[in-house]
Amino acid sequence: MDKYSFLNAAHTSFFAELYDKYLTNPDSVEPSWRAFFQGFDFGMESSLEDLGIDSGNTGTVILANGKQVEMPETLQKEFQVIRLIDGYRSRGHLFTKTNPVRERRKYEPTLDIANFGLSEADMETVFDAGKILGIGSASLKEIIAHLERIYCDSIGVEYMYIRTPERIQWIQDWLNVNDNHPNFSPEEKKAILRKLNEAVSFESFLHTKYVGQKRFSLEGGESLIPALDVIIEKAADSGVKQFVMGMAHRGRLNVLTNIFGKSPRDIFSEFDGKDYEETIFDGDVKYHLGWTSARETDSGKMVNMNIAPNPSHLETVNAIVEGITRAKQDRDHTDNVSEVLPILVHGDAAFAAQGVVYEIIQMARLDGYATGGTIHIVVNNQIGFTTNYLDARSSTYCTDVGKVTLSPVLHVNADDAEAVVHASIFALEYRMRYKRDIFLDLLGYRKYGHNEGDEPKFTQPLLYKSISKHQNPRDIYAEKLIAEGIIDKDYVKSLEEEYKKNLEEDLLDSRKIEKTRITPFMQDEWEGFGQVTEETMLETMDTSYDLKKLTEIAKGITALPEGKKFLRKLERLVEARRKMYFEDNQLDWAMGELLAYGSLIEEGFDVRMTGQDVERGTFSHRHAVIKTEMHEEEVTLLNELGDNQNGKFHIYNSLLSEYAVMGFDYGYSMASPKTLTIWEAQFGDFSNGAQIIIDQYLSSAEDKWKLQNGLVLLLPHGYEGQGAEHSSARMERYLQLCAKDNMYVADVTTPANLFHLLRRQMKADYRKPLVVFTPKSLLRHPKVVSTKEEMANGSFQMVIDDAEASASKVKTLVFCTGKFYYDLLDKREELKRDDVALVRVEQLFPLPTGEMRNIIKKYKNADDIVWAQEEPRNMGAWGHMLMHFDEAKQFRVASRRFYGAPAAGSAVRSQRRHAQVLEYVFDKSKDNMLIR
Repeated sequence: MDKYSFLNAAHTSFFAELYDKYLTNPDSVEPSWRAFFQGFDFGMESSLEDLGIDSGNTGTVILANGKQVEMPETLQKEFQVIRLIDGYRSRGHLFTKTNPVRERRKYEPTLDIANFGLSEADMETVFDAGKILGIGSASLKEIIAHLERIYCDSIGVEYMYIRTPERIQWIQDWLNVNDNHPNFSPEEKKAILRKLNEAVSFESFLHTKYVGQKRFSLEGGESLIPALDVIIEKAADSGVKQFVMGMAHRGRLNVLTNIFGKSPRDIFSEFDGKDYEETIFDGDVKYHLGWTSARETDSGKMVNMNIAPNPSHLETVNAIVEGITRAKQDRDHTDNVSEVLPILVHGDAAFAAQGVVYEIIQMARLDGYATGGTIHIVVNNQIGFTTNYLDARSSTYCTDVGKVTLSPVLHVNADDAEAVVHASIFALEYRMRYKRDIFLDLLGYRKYGHNEGDEPKFTQPLLYKSISKHQNPRDIYAEKLIAEGIIDKDYVKSLEEEYKKNLEEDLLDSRKIEKTRITPFMQDEWEGFGQVTEETMLETMDTSYDLKKLTEIAKGITALPEGKKFLRKLERLVEARRKMYFEDNQLDWAMGELLAYGSLIEEGFDVRMTGQDVERGTFSHRHAVIKTEMHEEEVTLLNELGDNQNGKFHIYNSLLSEYAVMGFDYGYSMASPKTLTIWEAQFGDFSNGAQIIIDQYLSSAEDKWKLQNGLVLLLPHGYEGQGAEHSSARMERYLQLCAKDNMYVADVTTPANLFHLLRRQMKADYRKPLVVFTPKSLLRHPKVVSTKEEMANGSFQMVIDDAEASASKVKTLVFCTGKFYYDLLDKREELKRDDVALVRVEQLFPLPTGEMRNIIKKYKNADDIVWAQEEPRNMGAWGHMLMHFDEAKQFRVASRRFYGAPAAGSAVRSQRRHAQVLEYVFDKSKDNMLIR
């Protein structure tokens, strides 16, 4: 006991600070003290009576070694007060006044002082523990009042799970200032009121002028507008130059007008349903459109602002926004990524439920996807369409998914405008300081049903009875300012009349407009890129590349840096590449791909590639990143090109995601048309995990939103007996989405054609998505080679005719695509058939029908024209051929039978089916459709 006799004499404030430090980060405390505090915690959590200890006027601490230490009651009480403080910090958010329209759920245990070994008799006792709150020694009553104001008023704060003591301390210091309550000047308060008035008045104007039309109003969450306004104003003062924002439909029109400065006249024109100026543009509903604008802040800073177009798939736009942000950072803000600020506005039901939210949060700190911290704002309606929050999630809060990255979360009563703005300032300062995500949960309500024509009382009668009597946030705040003597009763009326007068003028102007004009999104980034039709897409483009320069690129990617030790296999691989270029002149698929990237980099383009395992390549063919044997130092030869290094090569293994990663890279490509942006699937089949991106963006964005995009999808495809999930990239799905001029789809068979295809993607003065069905078994096939001259001097071949066939001898003309060509070639050699021509359709969309017709004319003696594919009849490209090539209706079709699964699980069965198709191509009497 003598060892701890100093407990009776030492100053309690020392112990208080040390114990507070221990509660925040136990490892930061010296081991003997840590053992002591652990003993005290054990004593707090276990009844002394249960342990058979009579403590009298002292506390008994049982150390880890079993020894008992007597503690003075005063010191014991100090520790208990600190435990109370810690309780407020950890659980105070559960007892806030954050729900404006209904009672909060009840949680146990409460923060009652009895739960911390304290009583009413302690209320006037002065405790040194108050010093850790920044209020000095204070009575328990004062400490509790201070804690209630910080943690249990209109703002609930979750942060104690953060594992970095410095961040926790910064948050606590910030909260302690002004008791986590704002101290705005009269002018600042008037500014908040002005933005609230704009939000409220805009919605009421639309409600009266466009009765029953869907607008997905912000009513009940209008405090979002002053929140965004203060973030933009103060962020600009902190050095932010660009904002990229994403949100779904709720409140979007309000944000477009009152934050982004889109003219109400244009919005009214969209409400009137007028046609668009351009015939090639189909457009979208008004609350899905994107917008780009320049804004001058109150302090005179000019900032660029973008709100990304979004589909109805709610949180999908999150991925797009993060990709746009990263592209802007990589291009113009490499020295300070904080200069580009992403803001994501979520709905509560979708935030808890959409898997892409979790994926985006997991990407926040990854090298390939980090954007320097995102401010997430949840406009919490407490309902999803008609679903109550109790049926919408299992977690306490919709924002609990944000804790995955140990990000702070602030829950705010959306009716308390000053609290909302105060929390928004906190969020901005945190993001700018730590370059990490932070979450604001604005707890409000939805005044009407899911849309303005919906009846919410059908499913939530009690809630909507309460909402119907509830004042809007502007009027609540106005009453507060009137009570403070800052404004008079006529102030709000004049604000509203002036704002609505301007809206009336815009409405009159909109009626004079005959057709709606859609302003291109991020038009500055796309200067010099025009929209083109299918005819232009089918034109041959010069993708040649000087042979001497190509040789210089080859030197760079076939020589390992000296003085570093690599695995012997890697050394042999690089040596083999050197030999295939400089000695054999037989370049494989990997060389064709890497040389394409190198040539574009030399010409000043950047290349970005992501996906699962892309650095090495799923099938170990790429090895774009190689590692030293001893230290795993990464070497990327495409960034070691010396004088030829005019662009950059960015390649990142992605997290195990398709949805968010493809969305991210689609967004990246949207903001960086001079970067060849590639997403590769581990197997092409897996791209179905990103189907929403493919449907809502890749195939349709140009028609809906006037957006060009050059994203490339590499989808490994081919039947090698690997089962249903590792054979087919489901090309039929992409081909079914093809229309007019919306994308390129290719299934190439030579390294040279891949080389030119990738170069065409960047050499064009327009951008289209490109879907490429890439090989697996062909990566090392001895016949899948090209010469350096074919790369230097050639161009992309949409159709490859049979160079070995004599047209006069050919009786059977076979059209095919992709890997199946080589199976057919081997079969023809086996059968020694010179009366069969094998023609490869390398570009499936836009389909080069003119070239195909010329080939049919060339083989005029062929009386048997075949479409051959290894996929089942209801899959692959056959259905596409029928839709886009009239002559195909007369073709004989050789394919697998109709199946529900892409391929058989049994390798034997798969090989048998494959062989049957091959036989039928060369012998029409062996129709495999008749064989089970």
